[in-house]
Amino acid sequence: MMSDNLRAALFMMVGSCAFAVNDTFLKLLGTGLGMFQIITLRGVAVSLIFAALLWVQRATISALRPRDRWFLALRSGAEMGAAFFFFKALFNMPLAAVTAIIQVVPLTVALAAYLFLKEPLGWRRLSAILMGLGGVMLIVRPGTETFTPASVYALLCVGMVTLRDLTTRVMAKGVPSSMVALTTAIGVTLMGATGSLSETWHMPDVKSMAWLGGTVVFTVLGYYLVILAMRTGELTFVAPFRYAALPAALVLGWVVLAEWPAPLTFVGSAIVVATGVYTLYREGRAKRRALAAKAGLPRAPGEC
Repeated sequence: MMSDNLRAALFMMVGSCAFAVNDTFLKLLGTGLGMFQIITLRGVAVSLIFAALLWVQRATISALRPRDRWFLALRSGAEMGAAFFFFKALFNMPLAAVTAIIQVVPLTVALAAYLFLKEPLGWRRLSAILMGLGGVMLIVRPGTETFTPASVYALLCVGMVTLRDLTTRVMAKGVPSSMVALTTAIGVTLMGATGSLSETWHMPDVKSMAWLGGTVVFTVLGYYLVILAMRTGELTFVAPFRYAALPAALVLGWVVLAEWPAPLTFVGSAIVVATGVYTLYREGRAKRRALAAKAGLPRAPGEC
């Protein structure tokens, strides 16, 4: 039988690739519809789907502890900010470049967990995090003509996603994943509806409706599987599999959108992925040492 970690890794890989497919549909939609209109239309459909899932599970927010209700609200707010900044970046940057910047999130989550949750962080992981952030700087390249407002939006998105993932990390495991996804989707939809008041709405044509349907399907799939992955397996084991989104975005950007990132983007992406995997590996070793010490067991050979 497949272990929880292996199931969670599969969930994370498929969910991450689903988001890359979703982002491709969004870029295609952005050529004919306004950003907030897209967010609103997609959000309504996604919210209805998750509401149906929650109804089947017979779960209600009133059954949650007040602490978890606050976490749900905070996570929704963070997702609203993340969606806004991500869309702004996505419509003005190559898909692979935006995806590569977002891959720094495991590093920023580890740093945030150290700062706010008092989780231990040794000098090796801290060094890897700093190197990973340096890789991001190679992608956005401040001070050059490639550093645009879209680059800033992508970095702000990282901050919002970090807050979102940190909130998911401390939420009780008894909170249904569909409830987490529904409250998030409703928050993003309300943000889109408010912003759409400043746009002129256009009736989607048949092609746009097909793309809109695609983004709904893959958004639901991505949301649910990533949340399920983070709550099924150990975060240090599961998180590296989110990097599956990067090769998926590269292929989709090349084949579907005719985009090819600059060489430095590849270098920066490689640094981000390498340091992210190393950081999560070191975090896993640290947790195993802590558990062994608590149980009074000797260290395994090579553990230091």
